[in-house]
Amino acid sequence: MRLGSRAWAPVGSALLLLVALGGTAPLPAQAGTAGTAGTARSPAVVVGKLTGPGSLSDTPGRWQVKATDLGIMWDNGRGEVLAAFGDTFGADWEPPGANGGDWRSQVLLRSTDRDLSDGMTFSGAATDRQGHAKELIPSKKVDGDEITVIPTAGVSVGSRQHLAYMSVRHWGPPGQWDTNHAGIAFSDDNGQTWTTEGGPRWDNPGGTDPFQMAALVRRDGFVYLYGTPNGRAGAVHLARVPEDQVLSKDAYRYWTGTAWQSGPDTAAAPVVPAPAGELSVSYNDFTGRWLMTYLQGSDIVLRSAPDPTGPWSAPAVVASSADYPGLYGGFMHPWSSGPDLYLALSQWTPYNVYLTRITLSPDAGITNPNLVRDPGFERQSAGSPAAPWACHGNCGIDQATWGFTGDRNGFARHNSGWHDLHQVVEVEPDTTYTLAGWLRTSPNNDNGFLGVRVPGGSPVKEVNFRAVSAWTPFTVTFDSGSRTSVEVFAGIWTDNGDMWLQADEFSLVAS
Repeated sequence: MRLGSRAWAPVGSALLLLVALGGTAPLPAQAGTAGTAGTARSPAVVVGKLTGPGSLSDTPGRWQVKATDLGIMWDNGRGEVLAAFGDTFGADWEPPGANGGDWRSQVLLRSTDRDLSDGMTFSGAATDRQGHAKELIPSKKVDGDEITVIPTAGVSVGSRQHLAYMSVRHWGPPGQWDTNHAGIAFSDDNGQTWTTEGGPRWDNPGGTDPFQMAALVRRDGFVYLYGTPNGRAGAVHLARVPEDQVLSKDAYRYWTGTAWQSGPDTAAAPVVPAPAGELSVSYNDFTGRWLMTYLQGSDIVLRSAPDPTGPWSAPAVVASSADYPGLYGGFMHPWSSGPDLYLALSQWTPYNVYLTRITLSPDAGITNPNLVRDPGFERQSAGSPAAPWACHGNCGIDQATWGFTGDRNGFARHNSGWHDLHQVVEVEPDTTYTLAGWLRTSPNNDNGFLGVRVPGGSPVKEVNFRAVSAWTPFTVTFDSGSRTSVEVFAGIWTDNGDMWLQADEFSLVAS
C-alpha cells in the first residue's frame, strides 16, 4: 500500500485533494471487514475525538500520537482510567489507514476525566522521553514472524495492572490475521513498564485457540476472561481465575456450558456464537446486567446477560459501518456504568479513535437513539446531497479524507446568498431535544448557523457563529412544542466573498 503527501485547497464547489505518491506503509493494519457495509440505523452519538489531529487532548502535539486505534480502557484502582491503543504512528502519518514512521505497536494514555458528556481528556502517558508515548511491549515488526503485538484488554488487581495482548504473525485480508500466541503482561508502576515473562500464555500453533483476543472483567473475587480466536470470525468463550492468581495459567478454569473446568482451554464452550471480534465486557450497575460489545460482521453490537455465563440477549446494533465506514472496536469506558454508556470506536480512514455514547434502558436495551439519519453523510454516493439530506443553494458531499469522521462530510459554498444542508426529523411533541453538529468554515466566514426550524419555514432555535478553523461541536437545545417534526440545518450567509462551511456528525436526542 503506497501513500504520500496530501494537501487541500478550496477549488470549485468543494475542496481539491492533491496526492503525490511515495513512501510505503509498513503493514496492512486492522481495517473493518471488507465488502459487508451494514444498513442498520446507528443509535450511537459521536461525543468527541480521542486521538489524532483535532483531538481534545492534542495527542499528536503532546505525545506524538497522530494516528492509532482501539482504546481499551480500564480503571487502575487509583482514580485513573488507563487506555491502551494499538499500532501508533507519529508526525509523518497521512490518511487513510496505518502508515508512516515512529511506529509503536501500542501506547498507553491516562485520564482522570469523569465528565464524558463533552468528550474525554487525557492527563498523561507512559513515555520514553518528554512528549513521546512509548511502546509498551516490544515487537519484532517482521511479517511472517511477528509483525506486531496488539493490546486486547486490561484490568487492575490491587496496585498491579494487567494487559492482555496478542502476538500477530501476519495481517491477512480485512478481518483476518494469524497470531503466534496471546498472553497477559503486568505492570507495577501504573503502566510505565510492562513484563511479559512469568505471565500466562495461550499458544496458537494450529490457528484455532479460542483465547487469542480477550476481554477482562474483575468481579466477586474473580477475573473473568472472555476470548475469541484470531480474526473476527470466531465465537466467544469464557474462563475465570481467582483475582490473586491472574498470572498463573494453571489457576484458570474454563466454562464448558455446565461447569468450570481446568485446562485445556479448548474444553471451553461458546457463550456467544460467531462471528465476534474486538470484545469489550463489563458489569453495568444501572441495569444490574453484564454487557458485551463487539464487531459482528460490519456492525458494533450490544448484548446483555444476568450472569457472566449468560444467557446473552440478542444483539442490538450500536453503530453501523454504513454510518462509520471501516469501524471496529467499541470498547466500554469503565466509569460509564449508568444509563449513558460511552465507548471508544475506531475508524480506518482517519485511523483514529472517537468517543461515542448510547443510552441504556433499565433492562439494558438501547433507548433515546440519534434521530438524524445518515448523520455523517457516509451513505451519500454522489457529489450532490440525496435523501434524507437536501440542499438550499449550492451544497455538496466531500468524498475525501478531511471529514471529522469517516470518508465523507457535507458542505455549502458560494459567494452570495443563503446556502444550507437540511433534513426533516420526526420528534415527539412537548419534548426537550438537543441538536449537535460538528462544523468548520473558511477563514472569512462571518455568518454561519446551526439550528432547527419549522419544515420549510422559520427557525425554532439556532446558534450563530463566525469563522471556525478546526472541527468544532455546536449545540442547540429546544422544546418541540406541538410539533411532530422539525428541520435540522447548517448554513451560511455568503456575503463576504467566497465562503464555505463543512458539516459532519449531526445528532438529535431527547435531553
